[in-house]
Amino acid sequence: MSLKGTSLASSTRGKEDNYGYSEMRRSLPLSFRATTIAYTNASLQKPRPTIIHIENATFYRYHPSSGAPDGSPNPSIFPNLTFSLPSFSTEPQHWSIIGPSSSGRTTFLEILRGQHLCFPPTARSFPYLSSEEIRRKDGRVRIPGRAIQYVGFSGEGGGSGGSGTRGAYLSARYESRREGTDFSVLDYLKGQTQLNPDEKQDDVGNDGEILARVTRDLNLEALLDMPVGNLSNGQTRRAQIAKALLGKPEVLLLDEPFMGLDPLTLTTLSPLLYRLAQNHSPRLVLALRQQDPVPDWITHLIYLGPNLRITCQGLKADVLQELGEQFRKLGTVPPIRRPMHIPRSMAEIGRVLTPTGIVTTPPPPRAVGVGVTSLLPYDQFTTDEKREYDRAKANYDIGRRDYPTLWRLGLIEAKGRNFSREGYEQTDTEDPVYGEPLVEMDGVTVKYGNKEVLGNWTQIVDGQPKKGLWWQICRGQRWGVFGPNGSGKTTLLSLICSDHPQTYSLPIRLFGRSRLPEPGQPGISIFDIQARIGHSSPEIHAFFPRNLTIRQTIENAWADTFLGKPLMTYERDIRVEACLRWFQPELDSSYNSVVEVDYDKSTDEGSIDSESKKEQPISKLDFTTGDYTSRSLDWADNVQFGDAPFTAQRVALFLRAFIKQPDLLILDEAFSGMDDWVRDKCLLFLAHGESKLWFWISLKRNRNRTYKRLRTSQIAQRGQAVVGGLQKEQAMVCISHVPEEVSGMVREWLCLPEADEGKAARFGRLKGPLERQNALWEEIWGM
Repeated sequence: MSLKGTSLASSTRGKEDNYGYSEMRRSLPLSFRATTIAYTNASLQKPRPTIIHIENATFYRYHPSSGAPDGSPNPSIFPNLTFSLPSFSTEPQHWSIIGPSSSGRTTFLEILRGQHLCFPPTARSFPYLSSEEIRRKDGRVRIPGRAIQYVGFSGEGGGSGGSGTRGAYLSARYESRREGTDFSVLDYLKGQTQLNPDEKQDDVGNDGEILARVTRDLNLEALLDMPVGNLSNGQTRRAQIAKALLGKPEVLLLDEPFMGLDPLTLTTLSPLLYRLAQNHSPRLVLALRQQDPVPDWITHLIYLGPNLRITCQGLKADVLQELGEQFRKLGTVPPIRRPMHIPRSMAEIGRVLTPTGIVTTPPPPRAVGVGVTSLLPYDQFTTDEKREYDRAKANYDIGRRDYPTLWRLGLIEAKGRNFSREGYEQTDTEDPVYGEPLVEMDGVTVKYGNKEVLGNWTQIVDGQPKKGLWWQICRGQRWGVFGPNGSGKTTLLSLICSDHPQTYSLPIRLFGRSRLPEPGQPGISIFDIQARIGHSSPEIHAFFPRNLTIRQTIENAWADTFLGKPLMTYERDIRVEACLRWFQPELDSSYNSVVEVDYDKSTDEGSIDSESKKEQPISKLDFTTGDYTSRSLDWADNVQFGDAPFTAQRVALFLRAFIKQPDLLILDEAFSGMDDWVRDKCLLFLAHGESKLWFWISLKRNRNRTYKRLRTSQIAQRGQAVVGGLQKEQAMVCISHVPEEVSGMVREWLCLPEADEGKAARFGRLKGPLERQNALWEEIWGM
């Protein structure tokens, strides 16, 4: 059995190691052809048939001779694909598919399950499913659709990313009245999700032992009687995995299983999946975002590039090494100009998920005035580089500093201070000034019957123990709200947005008023609340109408309902168009980037925001060319929200929440599912609007090394910037389970305890951006 790349021009030769893998001598051209790792199973005297076997196959959504029914293009999918998944093997072979958003991870899993047309038809087969062993085991799983189960959490291809029964409208999940479709988790697991189900028949059969074991392993025992619509995002993921496992599949395809999970759940789910994969019950294939940590038990990777093509596949270590080598070879090219099959950043690729947490390989030490240490192993230097290194190190030791050479060889960092991706220093130099409270909670406790789901603790307030949650959000504050899945974060936000019915009866004041009238003061209406809050969340994504265009999606910020008519003015139209132009590369899938960036010739390294009076950079993404204000926006009226890629949908909903400059901005996992460079662009826009951009700068004496600098954009220098960042009088609440998605502006934090734990919520304050402060992140989570 062998695993071959998709675009090999020559065979690989080399000796085998102890595991039967071939050491290859391979060239690494900039075209970055797909590589291959040969796998032999010579140790097995009687090899068992593979469960999935694909050899030199090309796939289509429609028959290539007829094309798509609507006349749209019908391109080939993963041409010349070769892939095999063994049914059993003496050495572990656990696969993960990684790649940027809309690279085709879900489509690849669909192919493994037997979907899409295969040419030639015999190039894809499922030998193990046709074996006598399967017939004796369970004849029903001879069909690929039964034997290979897919559990999807992603929104790739325009899906919402939401899952589970959520009701007909946003606040339905919080209402006390049970509808006929409010099936419990146990009903869902048994397959009894129809009206008047036959309780004698279910998908699980009479095997209660398997049901008990699966619910115990996935920590669902306490949730069995809860309506599915009341589950949090993380709980819904666990329920879906449990449902698939109860079907006893031979292969389980998990699409983005880690997105939206808190760090504690993440570290417990991975070992569970490993036990399943280790026992081949079932065999697992994971599809992950490129910024997701890769479980330590994964042995093989496939990295997907653009246009539904495989860039690289093989052993995990080899794939990561090759990606890193290609990234370093293009180190002098700004990310926006790199080929799409090359990662824009390696900062988050290759992080390892272990049972104790996420491990990031620390960068090698850099010179800090006491000596020189290479970022790369000495034996990886070329002969000329070794000669330069020896000479530079000798000069360094006697006090001569040839900084361009040291920099180009990766021996020192570029001169300058350490700033976050939004341009903030690591430690604040000024104390913030806050205004009046916008949200006041004085002892809030949310109950469903006798069950307390939020505020079931005693909190110390002004030195006195008091029951429930006591919390204020003031003007100018930037809060981070954290907590395990099911701890009540979404419930807490539903109280602020007044989607939760108990907002009327609880001691909550929103913008200085309660929901019910008080003596001399009317209650605040839901429309007043919505007009002063901007909100982006997975729940809104799940319910948002798919038939609105991208422009209508952003304009919906000024509407009372999702389908209401927005109240637009000339100034608001200008703001919408400014956002559409700024984010056109992310929102317009047909956008064709050409030469995006030229270099600034500045050699001034003093300030992160220094303005060079010399040659200015030219960037079409920065709109420094004259066509910025005249660029056509017809695409925004033609692209529907539901047809846009998942990342574009998330960007549009972020802009919808941000653009109207609300008094309170709520970002509930708003950046989850975005590619890392898109996420960072949104975070920079949140902080500075159109006024700032990162530029790639090269030293005057050395064009081979570049670094980033935050600069005032040309449109801001010309006084044409329309949209600014978050203002001092605005407040923000940010919710996320990963530190990379937390805004660098967050300074106050609240961590909710585990449900039914009885411990009080914890509060704290940050002295600077959370970025790259792993110890502080673990402290917040109590890890």
